[in-house]
Amino acid sequence: MPGGHRLLRLGPDRPLGRPDALHPAALRAARRPHAARRLGRRRGAPDVSAIRPGAALAVWLRIGCTSFGGPVAQIDLLHREVVERRGWLDERSFLHALRLCNALPGPEAQQLACWLGWRVGGLRGALTAGGLFILPGLVLILALAWLYASLGETAWMTGAVRALGGAVIALVLAAGLRMGRRVVRTRWVLALGVGAGAAMLLGAPFPVVVVAGAALGVLLGRVRPAALVPLEDQVDPGAPLDPAERRRVVRRALVGGALWLGGLGALLLVGGVIAELAGLFTVAALVTFGGAYAVLPFVAAAAVDRFGWLTPEQMVAGLALGETTPGPLILVNAFVGFMAGWAALGGAAGGIAGGLVATAATFAPSFLLIGVGAPLVERVPQRGPVADALAALQGVVAGAIAVLAVFLVGTALLPTGSIDLLAAAVAVAVFALRHLGLPVPALLAATALIGALVGVLDPGLLLVAR
Repeated sequence: MPGGHRLLRLGPDRPLGRPDALHPAALRAARRPHAARRLGRRRGAPDVSAIRPGAALAVWLRIGCTSFGGPVAQIDLLHREVVERRGWLDERSFLHALRLCNALPGPEAQQLACWLGWRVGGLRGALTAGGLFILPGLVLILALAWLYASLGETAWMTGAVRALGGAVIALVLAAGLRMGRRVVRTRWVLALGVGAGAAMLLGAPFPVVVVAGAALGVLLGRVRPAALVPLEDQVDPGAPLDPAERRRVVRRALVGGALWLGGLGALLLVGGVIAELAGLFTVAALVTFGGAYAVLPFVAAAAVDRFGWLTPEQMVAGLALGETTPGPLILVNAFVGFMAGWAALGGAAGGIAGGLVATAATFAPSFLLIGVGAPLVERVPQRGPVADALAALQGVVAGAIAVLAVFLVGTALLPTGSIDLLAAAVAVAVFALRHLGLPVPALLAATALIGALVGVLDPGLLLVAR
């Protein structure tokens, strides 16, 4: 087989293509089926009706409190807890869900947790699992944002932020390289990524780039069917929904959509910074293909340049704080909302209000998509216009991450009139240590400590004038 990759088999005639097989968490999941098989032999087929709500609640809370390390580590954690340790789900269903969540806008690990909750406990389980995946990290990031806003420009805080800026550059570069190897699998996807990155650097809005990329993918797929999705990865969808299931999905979509649009409309009617936060993060949520790194250039441009809620340095600090907390990295939006509310509404109460609005706007579409689309997991086509559009969006995501790296380098390594050698040294060290497998929270804690010491000893140390 080309490239030496083995297809993961989901059934006698249903191969799972290499995009999922190349996902590190999916590879680990595929290599550890023995644990789930042992559970199956001991307990029989998974019977989710026998799972007590209290037991499920404890599992979702534990996952939410320990989900450090970004989406790859979080997906692996979900697999260990749900498939291997408890046998609540089989490998085939887990990988089907992973493929769907990778295709949807929004944080894939949180959406996967939400879908797993739906499988275990229906709609209530989805809300519980998805909510608890977010809640611990949200509480922590709001507390850290309050601490950051309260302390202001102290010497040790300035030094810590300088060092953390270098660490974030290293983490973004590592994530970009990892994603590039996984999604850029044809020269056409690479070309779309380069074009998307160039367009964003020239000022094109990210939502426009997303729509244009998807449209180009559909057109290219009609001319060259294997240009974006290799033939060996093209799989037909599963059987269509029966009439009763279809009616339930439509009813759920109408009710959920009405609740979402009603809540969004109420926030927009409030006006001021609340309406601005709700509008910005709703748009960001709908174009977050590929995770937080892809949409952060769009968020940073709006928060820093358009609305003036944060300085570039504060945006980098928020990203660093987001890396240190459990849960989705896109919780950095809560930091942005807190800082906007702190400045516009005044104090901690305003900051918390802004952070909660940003969080609600960010995650509401994800809950709606999973709540409506959970029964459709095995019916997502992997050939034709839908597959071509999704493959093109993967190229757009790669280009967006490159743009984020450019923004971070300009902000953290090249502050106004100087070169920050401390941030540069930290970036090199963290990149090397992360490659060795050291956990992200430990790296960032050590980085912040070193930066704080430098700030106390000499705030201008390793800051060279250009």
